[in-house]
Amino acid sequence: MNKQWYWLAAFIIIGVLLGVGMLFLVTRPPRGSPITLLPASSPAPITVYVSGEVIQAGLYSLPAGSRVNNAIQAAGGFSADANSEAINLAEILMDGEQIDIPKLITDTLIGGSTRLTDPSLTLVDINTATLEQLDILPEIGPKTAQAIIDYRDANGPFAGIEDIMDVPRIGQATFDKIKDMITVGTSP
Repeated sequence: MNKQWYWLAAFIIIGVLLGVGMLFLVTRPPRGSPITLLPASSPAPITVYVSGEVIQAGLYSLPAGSRVNNAIQAAGGFSADANSEAINLAEILMDGEQIDIPKLITDTLIGGSTRLTDPSLTLVDINTATLEQLDILPEIGPKTAQAIIDYRDANGPFAGIEDIMDVPRIGQATFDKIKDMITVGTSP
């Protein structure tokens, strides 16, 4: 009978240990927190105001990350009088921004011809401009500005803007870049 008590005592001890172990596992706090995956959120659309020389000026909602070109297309594109070269079409838009497309204007030149100019530009009179005023023109540095002044002093005033190509260092490519920014004082 002693052996039976030993076996019974052993089963009771094992049962108690298993019960305590299970109780410990069930009541202890979990390690970490469960991960919950959420769908990726898409950024809220932006609203911009497109004005000036577009087909349909107004407020437009565009996806976040849109560019100026997207806003112009939403407004129906450029009007016939738009100065599309005056703006950066690749610029990324911000919510609440205004995009104002400037208008091209025409200047009457000698002989009745016209040329288009950006109204935000101040025309440089090549017959009276200083070295500093000439130096602000694209492709015209201080040396070329001085060459213009020297040519003007030696040969008299320019009759038309095209005559600036008679100045050494100024060819057709340079003229094409500055022709809408210069005058000979005959424009209104």
